[in-house]
Amino acid sequence: MKLTDTDFKILNILSEHGRMSYVDLAKELGLSRVAVRDRINQMQEAGIIEKFSVVINSEQVGKGVSAFFNVDCEPNSLIYVAEKLAEHPSVASCYQMTGPSTLHTHVLVEDFHALEKFINEELYALEGITRVESHILLRRFKSRTGLKL
Repeated sequence: MKLTDTDFKILNILSEHGRMSYVDLAKELGLSRVAVRDRINQMQEAGIIEKFSVVINSEQVGKGVSAFFNVDCEPNSLIYVAEKLAEHPSVASCYQMTGPSTLHTHVLVEDFHALEKFINEELYALEGITRVESHILLRRFKSRTGLKL
């Protein structure tokens, strides 16, 4: 699907206001509600819009510790380790990266006791990991979910 300027406008608006109605989007863009709905449906079918979701403040729901792990793995264990980490409910994201670290993983837990338990019982228990480097988030200045066009 080739995106038009209007499609990019829709995506930018939805990236900031994902719950905006088709009617309000249509008013802002000077289109009909049906035209907006059809464009959004086409972008979903093409995989451009993967899903609609809500952004939850982790601290407000009891996940007060945010930690980032750079995890090096043996090459033949990379997929296994990544899949195991991705299955864990405390893992917010897990990416294969270039550079000295193989996997970059973001973990959200209740407290430092839960973090210690995750590290010792989940992370270190995985076979194929050769090195783990951890970083604890002190303060968030900016956080984005999704792409800004």
